[in-house]
Amino acid sequence: MSQEYKVKLEIFEGPLDLLLYLVKQDEVDIYDISIERITQQYLGFIEAFKALDLEVAGEFLVMASNLLYIKSRSLLPVDQQPPEEEADEDDPRWELIRQLVEYKKFKEAAAHLGECEALQSSVYGRAAETAEAPPERPLGEVSIFDLINAFNNVLKRIASKSEDLREIFEENFTVSDKIDLIMKMTSGGVPLKFTELFAGAVSRGEIVVTFLALLELVRLKQLRCSQEGPFGEIELKLAA
Repeated sequence: MSQEYKVKLEIFEGPLDLLLYLVKQDEVDIYDISIERITQQYLGFIEAFKALDLEVAGEFLVMASNLLYIKSRSLLPVDQQPPEEEADEDDPRWELIRQLVEYKKFKEAAAHLGECEALQSSVYGRAAETAEAPPERPLGEVSIFDLINAFNNVLKRIASKSEDLREIFEENFTVSDKIDLIMKMTSGGVPLKFTELFAGAVSRGEIVVTFLALLELVRLKQLRCSQEGPFGEIELKLAA
């Protein structure tokens, strides 16, 4: 895989956002989260960040360590729990759950204030002017976590094949080549499904380069990504 250049993409959301995303994906109540499952899923995202060579804030790694600690504590018998823990917090998940609940409240409050601000702008705007559209999310209509999750699913399908295709096919893929290909595939104006983008990929390296090209196009606002519903099929189309 060519190291022509690295895609520099900011992760606009933090580790608690990722955890809330995973909770929502599993369709469980915050108070019922499985530490073992959420830790496994979280570490899967960290591995994807590394595979894509994305710059990840240290707080993501701190959270990973915290999850592993909580997981290890949950495996210990009650009489072997660390002595410094408070008696009313026998569940090692509780501190994490409290953080998630509080963070979710702040996010919902911020979203409500944003809606109020948008409404206020439209009410007091001059009649001769059209109200400005609300600012776009950094990655369009889906989050970085939606894209990484879809990317991981594609990697899993390749990994499930019996042969290691990386040893069969010589890789001469560059991000620039894949950018050109994606632009051609979307030039007709018809939305392109995320999975269709990787239909012809024959190796893990090609999948990674293709995904990096996609991230670069989204960062440059050349492409928009959308979903019909939460965790639905992601569609790509040229930006207006």
